[in-house]
Amino acid sequence: MSIEINNESGDEVDEESLVALAGHVLGEMGINPLAELSVVIVDEGTMADLHDKWMGEPGPTDVLAFPMDELRPGGGARGDAEGPADPALLGDVVLCPPVAARQAKEAGHSTRDELEMLCTHGILHLLGYDHAEPEEHKEMFGLQGRLLTSWKEVRTQR
Repeated sequence: MSIEINNESGDEVDEESLVALAGHVLGEMGINPLAELSVVIVDEGTMADLHDKWMGEPGPTDVLAFPMDELRPGGGARGDAEGPADPALLGDVVLCPPVAARQAKEAGHSTRDELEMLCTHGILHLLGYDHAEPEEHKEMFGLQGRLLTSWKEVRTQR
């Protein structure tokens, strides 16, 4: 996997861990090993601008996902019964550490755990998952939980 991290936030983030997490998630999802992903870490001002421009909503948010290639079984980022799909440029996951830190404090866990959850969430959006409808929500958040559980098992062995 080609996973690029660009920290434009000025915040200290464990970039190596986020790259490893993204690789784990993409591997577990059966994504072609030649696929490309970009993770961009931004400050609140930049995130607020992106949130307004692309979602029409004010203020910073925690994560945004900007898919690049059309995702389709056997021809895009997702694999099918025959195995991994063709390589693809998946897109960008944009994270905002200050928002993540506030949410982590409210949830009672670490900022690292929050950023890992948000990165996983963003990747699933790039892979075509959504949570607008109850069934989609159940599927996406169930998958997100399973991926994070398996990641934490791997992370403790590192």
